[in-house]
Amino acid sequence: MTKFSIPFKLRVSLILVIGIALLKTSVWWALGSYGAIALCWVIFLKPSLKILSQLLGAELMLLSLLALPMGYEKASFMVSRSLLCLLIMNSFLITLPPHSLGIALKGLPLPTSFQEIILLSGQYLEILISEIRQMQRAAKLRGLSGSSGWLRYTSAAMIGSLYLRSLDRAERVYHAMILRGYQGKLPLESQLTRGDNFAIIFVIIITGLLTFSSYVKN
Repeated sequence: MTKFSIPFKLRVSLILVIGIALLKTSVWWALGSYGAIALCWVIFLKPSLKILSQLLGAELMLLSLLALPMGYEKASFMVSRSLLCLLIMNSFLITLPPHSLGIALKGLPLPTSFQEIILLSGQYLEILISEIRQMQRAAKLRGLSGSSGWLRYTSAAMIGSLYLRSLDRAERVYHAMILRGYQGKLPLESQLTRGDNFAIIFVIIITGLLTFSSYVKN
């Protein structure tokens, strides 16, 4: 089975989301067709169903509140369309390996500095999360449990230590990058294969026909 690249998956996800977003309102047959395509795309990506359901559940509550003033028919279509878009993008983001968002963004017409800022921010967040988990394990092993007030005091006292630890860790990562030849530019090169380009053109044609047909047929 062909293993598609991350930029390919990002482009296909964005093409599907744009096609769904441009659908004419209340054209349910077109939305149902996109739903079948989105389901196939989710099966292809194989995201964690538990994480995906949790994300969609939280987003559904927010969408329902925003769509209430629109009326039942229009609100139901808008919520369904938004859920399909979120299903596609959440599935892509959940299956995205660490440090690979910058590689995916390399294929899009975005400034290089913007791509590098996103990648470095993602790396720092991973460092911060790693330090939080280490401190949580250390606190648990030391038996730090008790009243909620004591736990809040302990958590507040650890914020400064967490910041210093994550800052020190980030500095060590930066020095390691310098030793490995980092000169202010990250290697974000990623080329699409001929098969990727053919598949993207096919997806563009399908989504274009579906979206265009929603305005022609009633």
